[in-house]
Amino acid sequence: MGWIIAIIVGGVAGWLASLVMNRDASMGIIWNIIVGIVGAVLGNLLAGPLLGIDTTIQTFNLPGFLVAIVGAIVLLAIVNLVQRGRVR
Repeated sequence: MGWIIAIIVGGVAGWLASLVMNRDASMGIIWNIIVGIVGAVLGNLLAGPLLGIDTTIQTFNLPGFLVAIVGAIVLLAIVNLVQRGRVR
């Protein structure tokens, strides 16, 4: 059950991040899910030690969801830097 929640939360987080970073037209649902899950993992790796937030994407809670969105935005910013040499 945790993986289903992770896919749903990751998809929503990736979609919101793609809207914020203005990349929604170039990404499909699979890429939104991948970016959301990888962004959540990235966010949890950074937020845990730096801010003391212990979250997970496998159980839905608001801090975990916000960390997933921020992590996905950071991931898309890094992808923009690599692809175009600048952040949009």
